[in-house]
Amino acid sequence: MIESNFKDKKICITGGAGFIGSAIANRLFGIAEITIVDSLIPEYGGNLHNIEKIKDHIKFDIADVREKDVIENLVKDMDYIFNMAGQTSHMDSMTDPHTDLEINARAQLSILEAIRQHNPKVKIIFASTRQIYGRPDNLPVDESHPIRPVDVNGINKNAGEQYHKLYNDVYGIQTSILRLTNTYGPGMRVKDARQTFVGIWIQKILKGEDFEVWGGDQLRDFNYVDDVVDAFLKVAINKNANGEIFNLGSNEVITLNELADALIDVHGSGNYKIRNFPEDRKKIDIGDYYSDYSKINELLEWHPSVNIKEGLSKTLDYYRQHGEHYL
Repeated sequence: MIESNFKDKKICITGGAGFIGSAIANRLFGIAEITIVDSLIPEYGGNLHNIEKIKDHIKFDIADVREKDVIENLVKDMDYIFNMAGQTSHMDSMTDPHTDLEINARAQLSILEAIRQHNPKVKIIFASTRQIYGRPDNLPVDESHPIRPVDVNGINKNAGEQYHKLYNDVYGIQTSILRLTNTYGPGMRVKDARQTFVGIWIQKILKGEDFEVWGGDQLRDFNYVDDVVDAFLKVAINKNANGEIFNLGSNEVITLNELADALIDVHGSGNYKIRNFPEDRKKIDIGDYYSDYSKINELLEWHPSVNIKEGLSKTLDYYRQHGEHYL
């Protein structure tokens, strides 16, 4: 098992009470020595229920990655840092661009500087996004596709990427970057669409309400959270991944309408309405998108194993049981 590679290692997870960060923490609990840092800012993805089973047995700092002194203390003596903290909402990045800049760019530079000064041997893995590509010139999109963000979030995430790449190339800091596509599963934010539109669909369908599908014909690929955790762990332990950028993705490419139909089928009931994109959203929509993930498949033998219907079923089951902590 890949988790055994982290036995007795010191792990720091920024954004560790969030969706993917907490999934990494739960996977490595009882194997590694885990430290989580999360600001628990209400608008972002942190949720204490995500770490309910482990929070009393790990080190948990409620702190913001923008706080330089906090970060300097956290990076010391760590073996691995999973750098998951970020502002994920594309619309929030447009209405409040300076906060997005602080979290997704400036704070990333501060983290890397703290590592350079206090722990240059650590391995750090940065969670980036397919949003940096913008509207694709061709499909599937591989890592050589031009970087052409359509929103402030994409620009700042690209800056965060470039800082990690630079510190690898110039200072020898071991960094790897994962460009995530649409990640879904237990622990994601469902109270609104700040993290993923799938979350708001799940909220509505569990309440017995119609949900909205904007556009509907756009092609997308999706990754279940457990598969994404596998990718982070594989990248962390493999030296061949140092300095590299990897797309995640899936061979299961479907339209949003097909995804909505699959969700209703798995749930057993539900209905949705197709509507046009609001003008402010349409301006930053990227159209059809799905990734070429052959690079990480060939180098690290990563591939998604959970299909859409299985993943949606597991996700719905989770929120049926724990929805009060999220809805």
